[in-house]
Parts: sequence; C-alpha cells; structure tokens
Amino acid sequence: MDPIKAAMLKRSRSAKLERRGKLISLFCISLIVIVVVAIFFFVASRGLATFFEDKVNLWSFLSKSVWSPSVKDAHGNPQVGALPMIVGSFGVTFLSAVVATPFAVGAAIFMTEISPKMGKKILQPVIELLVGIPSVVYGFIGLSVVVPAIRHVFGGTGFGILAGTFVLFVMILPTVTSMTADALNAVPRYYREASLALGATRWQTISRVVLRAALPGILTGVVFGMARAFGEALAVQMVIGNAALLPHNLISPASTLTSVLTSGIGNTVMGSLENNALWSLALLLLLMSLAFNLVIRWIGKKGEMKR
Repeated sequence: MDPIKAAMLKRSRSAKLERRGKLISLFCISLIVIVVVAIFFFVASRGLATFFEDKVNLWSFLSKSVWSPSVKDAHGNPQVGALPMIVGSFGVTFLSAVVATPFAVGAAIFMTEISPKMGKKILQPVIELLVGIPSVVYGFIGLSVVVPAIRHVFGGTGFGILAGTFVLFVMILPTVTSMTADALNAVPRYYREASLALGATRWQTISRVVLRAALPGILTGVVFGMARAFGEALAVQMVIGNAALLPHNLISPASTLTSVLTSGIGNTVMGSLENNALWSLALLLLLMSLAFNLVIRWIGKKGEMKR
C-alpha cells in the first residue's frame, strides 16, 4: 500500500476513535448532569410542598423549636419547627471541626515536614484505614465507649452533642489530615530553601512560610470535613439521643437533620404533611451541601489568585 494512503487511513481511524471518545465522554457528562438536576428537582419539589401545599410558614419552619408534625397548635397550624435539628447539626459540625483541625494540622506537619519516611510508611496507611471504616462501626464504638464515658464524667444520659462531636471528630480527622498533607506537599521546595537560607529555623519556616502558603488547601480540607460531618447520619444518630428539642447544654439529648430524617422517613406516608416536612429537612441538607461546595470553590479560587 502506498505510504501516503496508509498514513491517511491511519489518520482517519484516529479521527474516528477521537470522535467516538468525545461522544462517550459527552454522554457520561450529560448523564451525570441529568442525574444531579433530577435529584435537585425531586428533592425541591417534595420539600417545597410543605410551604406551598400545606401552607407552612417558612420563617416558622426555620425558627420554631417544636417538632410534632402530627399535632397542631391552638391556631390550627402544624408544629414543624426545625430549629432544634438545625442547631444540633451545626453544633456537632463546627465543634468537631474545631477539635479535629489542630490534630489534623499537627499530624500532617509531622508526616510531611518532620518525619516524612515514618509518615508514608506508618501514618499514611493508618489514616487510609480510618477512612475506610464504615459509619456504623464508629457509631457502635461511640455508643459503647464514648457515651458511657461522658455519662460517668459529666453525668446525665451521656447522649448529646458532646458525644456526637467526639464521634465526628474521629470520622473527619483522616479526611482533614490527608487533604492538609497534600496541601503541605504542594508547597514548592524553594519556599523552604529560601526561608532557611535567610536564617529562619525549621519551625519558623513551617509556621510562617509553609503553613501560610498551604492555608487555602488546609481550609479546603477543613470545609470538606465539615461537609462530611454535616451530612453524617447513622453514627450521629446512635450517640446524640434523637430528641427533637433545643439542647440546653452539650450533654443533653439532641438531634440533627440527618438523625430525624433516617429515623422518621420510613414511618410516614408519601404526600402527607409529616412526609413533606421531612423532605423539607432533606432540601435544607441539600442546600447546605451546595453551600459547602461553593465555599470550597471560593477558597480554591482565592488560593489560585494568591499564587
């Protein structure tokens, strides 16, 4: 065969394969977009039914503290106040992030700056193992160890936001640690070399150069861990007490959006007020997940601008 014709035939086949690859990629991306849009539409249609079909006031839903959809108040309005669950969700999320962040940053610094060999051989496999443990195992350990310990030290039942905080702290620690370590490893080596050449000690280099350069990545890891903590259901449900009441302190039984959803969605009839109210909680969860993702993207853009 003529070499020119062979080359043209080969180029034609390559072009066909490239077009086929593009079509497959476009189909996969389109399918993902359709699935995401369908999920948003379904959850929004069911969640908004509480306000448009059942005529529940949005402000009352977000601000009232009585959650009893099957019971109406003196004015005939359903009692669907989601404030206790909102407070519980944000409480365990922020407290677990506050507790986990120093430990995660310290572990990541040790793994990347102080003892990278030990970090890769020992700590990295341990962190990966913690990530793979199912949520129910964390919940069972919290129910068997954390709740009795809190009951013994502080009194009360042991269930509450404090128990949920300890469980979520262990659950999000590997995620925040891994992302922090990646952010520290992404700092160019010449940053460290320039700092040391100017006479800075290793700790001064770590604290004033490396950590500041890696701050956007560290914040992204923290927010990502908060997003996981906010959406965690089973482990928190096992230790928080599942009481739809405003928590008076950290050791009083409380509830979260996810715990109320998982415990109540199977006991309601589709289309009823009770079911619509739970879907409204699901919509609130979905919007918060979207907000966390937007914050992560905003932090990432800020980090790119600084570079």
